[in-house]
Amino acid sequence: MLTDEAATYASWFATLSDPTRVRLLHHVASAPGPVTVGELTTLLGVSQSTCSHHVRKLAEVGFVHVQREGTTTLVTVNPACCTGLPHAADAVMGALTRGSLRPAAGVSVRAMTAADWPDVRRIYGEGIATGNATFETEVPSRRTLESKWLPDHRWIAEVDGTVAGWAAATPVSARECYAGVAETSIYVADAFQGRGVGKTLLHHQVGAADADGLWTLQSSIFPENRASIALHHKAGFRTVGVRERIAQHHGEWRDTVLLERRRP
Repeated sequence: MLTDEAATYASWFATLSDPTRVRLLHHVASAPGPVTVGELTTLLGVSQSTCSHHVRKLAEVGFVHVQREGTTTLVTVNPACCTGLPHAADAVMGALTRGSLRPAAGVSVRAMTAADWPDVRRIYGEGIATGNATFETEVPSRRTLESKWLPDHRWIAEVDGTVAGWAAATPVSARECYAGVAETSIYVADAFQGRGVGKTLLHHQVGAADADGLWTLQSSIFPENRASIALHHKAGFRTVGVRERIAQHHGEWRDTVLLERRRP
């Protein structure tokens, strides 16, 4: 590990050595929007001066962003810290501890068929609408998707006979030496969020890839999509790094987190 990296990671872990700061960061990261220092003071049960001190310490290392609006101080999480910390753990410990995924009850997975394309493209469109699923701004055509996805690694999740999501794998290169490396995609319909569809698809996708001899799966995820990053970590993916300003999305530069899973 480089000396500069070691110093940076040490400062992160040192900042979080105080349990009050850990709780504060948890509250800010879990909130759907900005949190005021006053609200954090109440949640933590500390004085406002103590809370402000901890907010400053977290802001100094980049865990949170602080913005003043009149007399109110608004605190928001820095999305990069949510991926930076796992990456730091990877660097210090060698790799993230592998988790495990179990299929969710009531969710079944089968191979994608020609009849599924309307649902696949509809669900793709719902993902695009979130702004944090893909750099695509329009749903690709069936021909485009069929031409790039591996034929034997296209999966459909169903709940009560209704298409609830899909997963697919794309070769990263046409070169033979990379034949076992694929980039994965998983999309869950809006109506089926929070029902274990994503983890069931990922569980099936990983198992099928292992059985078929694919030795590396990789995925690029926006830092803001924290739930997807956590799900991939649980499936044995590790954070390779954050690709800063990798491409523009609606005229704004966006980062992505590159994760990979190696076949055991």
